[in-house]
Amino acid sequence: MSMNDRKRPDPNKVHPIAGYDKEIYVKPTIKNPNIIVGDFTYIADSEFESHVTHHYDWNGDKLIIGKFCQIAAGVEFVMNGANHQMNAVSTFPFYTLEGWDMEPPATDDLPLKGDIVIGNDVWIGQNAVILPGVHIGDGAIIGANSVVGNDVDSYTIVVGNPAKVLRKRFDDELTDLLLKFKWWDKSIDEINKLIPILTCSNLETVRVELRNRLNK
Repeated sequence: MSMNDRKRPDPNKVHPIAGYDKEIYVKPTIKNPNIIVGDFTYIADSEFESHVTHHYDWNGDKLIIGKFCQIAAGVEFVMNGANHQMNAVSTFPFYTLEGWDMEPPATDDLPLKGDIVIGNDVWIGQNAVILPGVHIGDGAIIGANSVVGNDVDSYTIVVGNPAKVLRKRFDDELTDLLLKFKWWDKSIDEINKLIPILTCSNLETVRVELRNRLNK
Protein backbone atom coordinates (compact mmCIF):
# COMPACT_ATOMS: atom_id res chain seq x y z
CA MET A 1 0.00 0.00 0.00
CA SER A 2 1.43 3.37 -0.98
CA MET A 3 1.34 6.44 1.26
CA ASN A 4 -1.24 7.97 -1.07
CA ASP A 5 -3.60 5.05 -0.41
CA ARG A 6 -3.41 5.33 3.37
CA LYS A 7 -5.76 7.35 5.52
CA ARG A 8 -4.28 10.54 6.88
CA PRO A 9 -3.49 10.40 10.64
CA ASP A 10 -6.22 12.17 12.60
CA PRO A 11 -5.47 13.23 16.19
CA ASN A 12 -9.18 13.67 16.85
CA LYS A 13 -10.10 10.11 15.96
CA VAL A 14 -10.65 7.94 19.03
CA HIS A 15 -9.83 4.56 17.46
CA PRO A 16 -6.69 4.71 15.30
CA ILE A 17 -6.77 0.98 14.47
CA ALA A 18 -9.78 -0.05 12.41
CA GLY A 19 -11.94 -2.65 14.14
CA TYR A 20 -9.96 -2.56 17.40
CA ASP A 21 -11.27 -0.70 20.45
CA LYS A 22 -8.55 -1.55 23.01
CA GLU A 23 -6.23 1.21 21.83
CA ILE A 24 -7.35 4.82 21.68
CA TYR A 25 -5.98 8.27 21.06
CA VAL A 26 -6.47 9.90 24.44
CA LYS A 27 -6.96 13.58 23.60
CA PRO A 28 -10.41 13.35 21.95
CA THR A 29 -11.82 11.37 24.91
CA ILE A 30 -10.86 13.77 27.71
CA LYS A 31 -13.66 15.49 29.65
CA ASN A 32 -11.80 16.72 32.74
CA PRO A 33 -10.30 20.20 32.07
CA ASN A 34 -7.43 19.42 34.45
CA ILE A 35 -6.24 16.60 32.19
CA ILE A 36 -4.33 17.95 29.18
CA VAL A 37 -3.04 15.51 26.56
CA GLY A 38 -1.26 16.16 23.28
CA ASP A 39 -2.02 14.85 19.81
CA PHE A 40 -1.51 11.17 18.98
CA THR A 41 -0.79 10.03 22.54
CA TYR A 42 -2.48 6.64 22.95
CA ILE A 43 -3.32 4.16 25.69
CA ALA A 44 -3.78 0.41 25.34
CA ASP A 45 -7.32 0.50 26.69
CA SER A 46 -10.82 1.51 25.60
CA GLU A 47 -10.84 4.59 27.89
CA PHE A 48 -8.36 6.76 29.80
CA GLU A 49 -9.71 8.80 32.70
CA SER A 50 -10.15 5.84 35.08
CA HIS A 51 -6.34 5.55 34.99
CA VAL A 52 -6.12 8.97 36.67
CA THR A 53 -6.92 8.33 40.33
CA HIS A 54 -7.55 10.56 43.39
CA HIS A 55 -8.03 13.56 41.12
CA TYR A 56 -10.23 15.89 43.15
CA ASP A 57 -11.31 19.37 42.10
CA TRP A 58 -10.34 20.99 45.40
CA ASN A 59 -6.65 20.28 44.84
CA GLY A 60 -6.59 21.91 41.42
CA ASP A 61 -3.71 19.72 40.26
CA LYS A 62 -3.26 18.84 36.62
CA LEU A 63 -2.10 15.86 34.60
CA ILE A 64 -0.26 17.15 31.54
CA ILE A 65 0.94 14.71 28.88
CA GLY A 66 2.69 15.63 25.65
CA LYS A 67 2.33 14.32 22.10
CA PHE A 68 3.02 10.84 20.73
CA CYS A 69 3.24 9.15 24.14
CA GLN A 70 2.63 5.41 24.36
CA ILE A 71 0.79 4.32 27.50
CA ALA A 72 0.45 0.60 28.14
CA ALA A 73 -2.44 -1.21 29.82
CA GLY A 74 -2.80 -0.89 33.58
CA VAL A 75 -0.83 2.36 33.96
CA GLU A 76 -2.01 4.57 36.85
CA PHE A 77 -1.45 8.28 37.36
CA VAL A 78 -1.88 8.95 41.09
CA MET A 79 -2.85 12.56 41.80
CA ASN A 80 -2.40 14.61 44.97
CA GLY A 81 -5.76 13.59 46.43
CA ALA A 82 -4.13 10.29 47.39
CA ASN A 83 -1.87 12.05 49.90
CA HIS A 84 -2.87 12.19 53.58
CA GLN A 85 -1.77 14.63 56.26
CA MET A 86 1.49 13.30 57.68
CA ASN A 87 2.51 15.99 60.17
CA ALA A 88 -0.11 14.95 62.76
CA VAL A 89 -0.36 11.81 64.88
CA SER A 90 -3.11 10.33 62.67
CA THR A 91 -3.13 10.11 58.90
CA PHE A 92 -6.88 9.30 58.80
CA PRO A 93 -8.71 11.73 56.47
CA PHE A 94 -11.73 12.48 58.69
CA TYR A 95 -12.66 15.55 56.61
CA THR A 96 -13.35 13.47 53.49
CA LEU A 97 -15.84 11.12 55.14
CA GLU A 98 -19.40 11.78 56.26
CA GLY A 99 -20.20 12.45 59.91
CA TRP A 100 -16.73 13.41 61.19
CA ASP A 101 -16.28 16.86 62.73
CA MET A 102 -13.20 18.07 60.88
CA GLU A 103 -12.59 20.89 58.45
CA PRO A 104 -10.15 20.22 55.61
CA PRO A 105 -6.56 20.77 56.75
CA ALA A 106 -4.65 23.81 55.55
CA THR A 107 -2.89 23.34 52.25
CA ASP A 108 0.45 23.70 54.02
CA ASP A 109 -0.42 20.68 56.16
CA LEU A 110 -0.90 18.40 53.16
CA PRO A 111 2.02 16.90 51.23
CA LEU A 112 0.89 18.30 47.87
CA LYS A 113 3.48 17.69 45.16
CA GLY A 114 2.03 19.68 42.24
CA ASP A 115 1.14 18.61 38.72
CA ILE A 116 2.22 15.44 36.95
CA VAL A 117 3.93 16.57 33.74
CA ILE A 118 5.00 14.11 31.05
CA GLY A 119 6.89 15.12 27.93
CA ASN A 120 6.59 13.93 24.34
CA ASP A 121 7.34 10.49 22.87
CA VAL A 122 7.40 8.89 26.32
CA TRP A 123 6.79 5.13 26.58
CA ILE A 124 5.17 4.05 29.85
CA GLY A 125 5.22 0.29 30.36
CA GLN A 126 2.40 -1.92 31.57
CA ASN A 127 1.15 -1.43 35.14
CA ALA A 128 3.56 1.41 35.87
CA VAL A 129 2.46 3.89 38.55
CA ILE A 130 3.30 7.59 38.27
CA LEU A 131 3.08 9.37 41.63
CA PRO A 132 2.00 12.98 42.33
CA GLY A 133 4.20 15.81 41.17
CA VAL A 134 6.48 13.70 38.98
CA HIS A 135 7.93 15.27 35.82
CA ILE A 136 9.06 12.93 33.04
CA GLY A 137 11.16 14.32 30.20
CA ASP A 138 10.80 13.83 26.44
CA GLY A 139 11.73 10.42 25.08
CA ALA A 140 11.94 8.69 28.46
CA ILE A 141 11.02 5.03 28.92
CA ILE A 142 9.30 3.80 32.08
CA GLY A 143 9.67 0.06 32.64
CA ALA A 144 6.70 -2.21 33.28
CA ASN A 145 5.54 -2.36 36.92
CA SER A 146 7.72 0.61 37.87
CA VAL A 147 6.63 3.04 40.60
CA VAL A 148 7.90 6.49 39.67
CA GLY A 149 8.18 8.90 42.58
CA ASN A 150 10.98 11.14 41.32
CA ASP A 151 11.53 13.16 38.17
CA VAL A 152 12.91 11.37 35.10
CA ASP A 153 15.30 13.10 32.71
CA SER A 154 14.67 13.18 28.97
CA TYR A 155 15.75 10.07 27.03
CA THR A 156 16.36 8.08 30.21
CA ILE A 157 15.15 4.55 31.03
CA VAL A 158 13.94 3.90 34.58
CA VAL A 159 12.75 0.62 36.06
CA GLY A 160 11.70 -0.84 39.39
CA ASN A 161 9.93 0.04 42.64
CA PRO A 162 11.03 2.64 43.42
CA ALA A 163 12.04 3.44 39.86
CA LYS A 164 15.78 3.85 39.38
CA VAL A 165 17.78 4.93 36.35
CA LEU A 166 18.78 1.93 34.23
CA ARG A 167 20.64 3.95 31.63
CA LYS A 168 20.55 6.94 29.33
CA ARG A 169 19.19 6.05 25.91
CA PHE A 170 21.72 8.18 24.00
CA ASP A 171 24.81 10.26 24.58
CA ASP A 172 24.47 13.92 25.53
CA GLU A 173 25.00 15.25 22.02
CA LEU A 174 22.30 13.12 20.40
CA THR A 175 19.92 13.87 23.27
CA ASP A 176 20.50 17.61 22.83
CA LEU A 177 19.94 17.36 19.08
CA LEU A 178 16.62 15.57 19.61
CA LEU A 179 15.47 18.09 22.21
CA LYS A 180 16.30 20.95 19.84
CA PHE A 181 14.73 19.25 16.82
CA LYS A 182 11.38 18.52 18.55
CA TRP A 183 10.07 16.25 15.81
CA TRP A 184 6.74 15.89 17.61
CA ASP A 185 5.92 19.57 16.99
CA LYS A 186 6.20 19.25 13.22
CA SER A 187 3.31 18.81 10.79
CA ILE A 188 1.89 15.40 9.90
CA ASP A 189 3.42 15.66 6.43
CA GLU A 190 6.84 16.52 7.84
CA ILE A 191 6.69 13.69 10.37
CA ASN A 192 5.74 11.20 7.66
CA LYS A 193 8.88 12.20 5.77
CA LEU A 194 10.95 11.95 8.96
CA ILE A 195 9.86 8.39 9.80
CA PRO A 196 12.94 6.79 8.12
CA ILE A 197 15.13 8.89 10.42
CA LEU A 198 13.00 8.44 13.55
CA THR A 199 13.02 4.66 13.15
CA CYS A 200 16.63 4.24 12.00
CA SER A 201 18.79 2.08 14.29
CA ASN A 202 22.02 3.56 12.94
CA LEU A 203 22.35 6.36 15.46
CA GLU A 204 25.31 7.94 13.70
CA THR A 205 23.16 8.36 10.59
CA VAL A 206 20.46 9.92 12.75
CA ARG A 207 23.00 12.22 14.38
CA VAL A 208 24.23 13.50 11.00
CA GLU A 209 20.69 14.00 9.69
CA LEU A 210 19.64 15.97 12.75
CA ARG A 211 22.74 18.14 12.62
CA ASN A 212 22.14 18.91 8.96
CA ARG A 213 18.48 19.72 9.44
CA LEU A 214 19.12 21.95 12.46
CA ASN A 215 21.84 23.82 10.60
CA LYS A 216 19.63 24.65 7.60
